[in-house]
Amino acid sequence: MEALIEVRNLRFRYPDGTLALDGVDFRLSAGETVALFGSNGSGKTTFVLHLNGLLTGEGEVRTCGLPAIKENLPLIRRKIGLVFQDPDEQLFMPTVLEDVAFGPLNQGMSPAQAAAVASRALEQVDMMEAAARAPYHLSAGEKRRVAIAGVLAMQPEILVLDEPTTFLDPPGQRDLLLLLRALPQAKILITHDTTFARCLATRAVFFVKGKVAGEGTVDEVIRRFQWDSQPL
Repeated sequence: MEALIEVRNLRFRYPDGTLALDGVDFRLSAGETVALFGSNGSGKTTFVLHLNGLLTGEGEVRTCGLPAIKENLPLIRRKIGLVFQDPDEQLFMPTVLEDVAFGPLNQGMSPAQAAAVASRALEQVDMMEAAARAPYHLSAGEKRRVAIAGVLAMQPEILVLDEPTTFLDPPGQRDLLLLLRALPQAKILITHDTTFARCLATRAVFFVKGKVAGEGTVDEVIRRFQWDSQPL
């Protein structure tokens, strides 16, 4: 099966000299959900920022068959939807519907088309009733759903979620789990929450000091690196 993402020997050093990625190889296939484990500073977020060209290092990065070079980045960024750890970083328009429609409008859709696409995305995450509300009035779980809707409105093939359970109570985590399970996109999940990863991911990769130190099933990686958290 052709990979949706293929990364070979990726290296990246920050301007201060910090070597953040040191020869990373990675592959994501259609239908997969892969959890990225590792301590803070191990390179996980730096790695995913290379997938849509927000950072550029040495090595090969291909997304949906496209090399991550400047001329391909607009199309690549439509294929990868990035959901930030803090949804407040993604929600900035006066209403929920306007927020979710922002991306389609910037893709060149008419206001009517963008509103229709945004409405479908909100229905997908069960947030259409909040369309006219201000994002800052929403709960943490509702904000997370709207942030995901904003990404889904761009019709990506891949979702990248950075610590998606942050700020969520156990019921909110369970609701998010059910939502993500229902979405057909391949997913990359940066998380410290091994219980959530066990419930969602088909594979796990463990980062140590900018390298992939091991990979396998979620349980195999948790056992090997003694990486565990409390249940939902």
